[in-house]
Amino acid sequence: MPKVNDLPNITKEKVEQIVHKNHHDPFQILGPHQIEINGELCWLVRAWLPNARTVSLYLPEAREHIDMVRAHHDQFFEGIVSRKAELPNYQFHVLTYDDKERFDHDSYFFLPYLTDTDLYLFGKGDHHKLYEKMGAHPTRIDDVEGVHFAVWAPNARAVSVVGEFNQWQSGHHQMRVLGGSGVWELFIPGLKAAQIYKYAIKDQHDHEFFKADPFAFQAETRPKTASIIAEIDSHEWNDDDWMHNRRNTDALRKPISIYEVHLGSWKRKDDNSFLNYRDLAVQLVDYVKKMGYTHIELMPVAEHPFDGSWGYQITGYFAPSSRYGAPADFQFFMDHCHQNDIGVIVDWVPAHFPKDAHGLARFDGTALYEHQDPRLGEHKDWGTLIFNYGRNEVRNFLIANALFWFDKYHIDGIRVDAVSSMLYLDYSREGDDWVANKFGGRENLDAIDLIKHINELLFGYFPGALSVAEESTAWPGVSKPTYLGGLGFNLKWNMGWMNDFLTFFSKDPVHRKYHHNMITFALLYAFNENFVLVLSHDEVVHGKKSLLSKMPGDDWQKFANLRALYGFMFGHPGKKLLFMGSELAQWREWNEKYSIDWHLLEYDRHRQIQTLLSDLNHLYASEPALYHHDFEKEGFQWIDFQDWENSIISFIRKGSDADKLIFVCNFTPVYREGYRVGAPVNGKYKELLNTDSDIYGGSNKGNFGTVQSQKTPWHGFDHSIAINLPPLATVIFKPEN
Repeated sequence: MPKVNDLPNITKEKVEQIVHKNHHDPFQILGPHQIEINGELCWLVRAWLPNARTVSLYLPEAREHIDMVRAHHDQFFEGIVSRKAELPNYQFHVLTYDDKERFDHDSYFFLPYLTDTDLYLFGKGDHHKLYEKMGAHPTRIDDVEGVHFAVWAPNARAVSVVGEFNQWQSGHHQMRVLGGSGVWELFIPGLKAAQIYKYAIKDQHDHEFFKADPFAFQAETRPKTASIIAEIDSHEWNDDDWMHNRRNTDALRKPISIYEVHLGSWKRKDDNSFLNYRDLAVQLVDYVKKMGYTHIELMPVAEHPFDGSWGYQITGYFAPSSRYGAPADFQFFMDHCHQNDIGVIVDWVPAHFPKDAHGLARFDGTALYEHQDPRLGEHKDWGTLIFNYGRNEVRNFLIANALFWFDKYHIDGIRVDAVSSMLYLDYSREGDDWVANKFGGRENLDAIDLIKHINELLFGYFPGALSVAEESTAWPGVSKPTYLGGLGFNLKWNMGWMNDFLTFFSKDPVHRKYHHNMITFALLYAFNENFVLVLSHDEVVHGKKSLLSKMPGDDWQKFANLRALYGFMFGHPGKKLLFMGSELAQWREWNEKYSIDWHLLEYDRHRQIQTLLSDLNHLYASEPALYHHDFEKEGFQWIDFQDWENSIISFIRKGSDADKLIFVCNFTPVYREGYRVGAPVNGKYKELLNTDSDIYGGSNKGNFGTVQSQKTPWHGFDHSIAINLPPLATVIFKPEN
């Protein structure tokens, strides 16, 4: 057997590259290398083992120990194994200077985990399941349990995995870069789920810093910032029926009433700490089901360091926030929602990311995920950075992230935040603070192309899914398919309706006749897009007041106005969204630090508003006229939109020919007896819902359950009904036959 002294000499310079973490591929030096000594084939094994006093190679199959010797450095070791054939998986038997003994498998024994195809697709920007290869993945290689790590840092001089398992020392587990891909990888035997880690990145100026894993599936709870090794494929899903129905259902022909929720402040424990995902699954789903909502929209659940950002400044795009539990807990939450026929939309934020030191910002010491030019790469108003949408690897990060939440967590939709800021290069910029596209225009061509591509992939992989745009401009075709020239979303928030609607209702009723067009104007464009009518969290914060507090008049009129508002909203074409707490008629603005004001339900008038919302939701879901033709003109017909003097409007919502509902809305506190409106058919009309009913806290003015039409032509109809129209109320009628 060759002697240690016969080993080929490694240069001190090579050893120093490992010692000082300056080698792009430590596998060239460390680990096993087949060599020939004196005509005999054997294996040379090198190891960098800080704090090792003695090291031997242990061959478990032969139960053989082979001493290793130092080379040029106190913790750099070499050993030789006389084997012509394949080298068996060995271990290092280490005795440390603090007299601890351990057996370690060699990370540098294992072949790369990522294939050439993986790297090609990533470089092309087209690896749709990139999350299955990048990040930290518990796995078994050659019967050895461990974790494979992969991270993209093309401009780094060296990258290491650090954690409690190596005392956060970056020299222990140095990674190798795979060709020109910029992807660094390493398999570390013995690691398991729940251990924390980061990447130690050395830039080209020899400055080393620690970064969280962009693809981590879990992160520490703030203010800690390390990533956590997590297994996310162990949950046994029980939502097959829901998933099957989703794939085979046209969601746009179904009722969609969304309850927008911030998980950290919907409800808290008595000590003001957070409920976890499993508690929320039971309590929130029971509540939503009772209230008649069809969907929950979650403000961002991806990991974020600052509570006050509400989740919109993300540092962990693939990690459900640990504030509320582990990934398996969020999977339980999703599963429970589906088993109770509740869909879940998750807010997704591809428009920007924060500058936190452990996050994506200058990830490898350079502008990597963000654009280098601040005119393209920074939102100064928000203090955040903008993704470089033209870089393939960054595009792939966002594409894979969007698909990831559907794949691994079974979400039903994404609501894409701040789409307008992605579409326009001059968004919130003045003068020379922006760069035109190659055609001289203000459109962000790279972002537009990315949005379209994500939507195409989304609907291809997940039929029946929802992709909702928060887009506040007049960009055409936001919710139209890409093959028709649209952006490819299937729903769009109606921000114009929301602004006009709330402005109108904030006016004193005596002045509303001068602003009548604000309540009717949205019907001029209501069918240009697939709209969601939104009264979201943005409308009840930062001094905008709660919905109830926006209403004019004394307390009775405030509640009556709110009831009329909700009634009209459910009659207006478009899917519905209401932010949590608004169904309780909160007086105060939303504050993410506390639960919504559940104590208000001790008071009749707040509890009655909640009852109204529940009844509206259940009525909405039971009447196809209110949802089946939401996005088509044949689903809506004005009866009268010109009674501006009395601030009254009336209209018909239509399903089938025989399926019609009449809405009459009185936006003044004047009670009107015998108010006549045109009727589409002759017969009795049942009063389905009256927001002035005493069960909702109203004055109980109404029509005693039914009204009979008369052959009195009115509003262009052959028949009409004369109704008692309550003050500040919405009344809904349906032909009985």
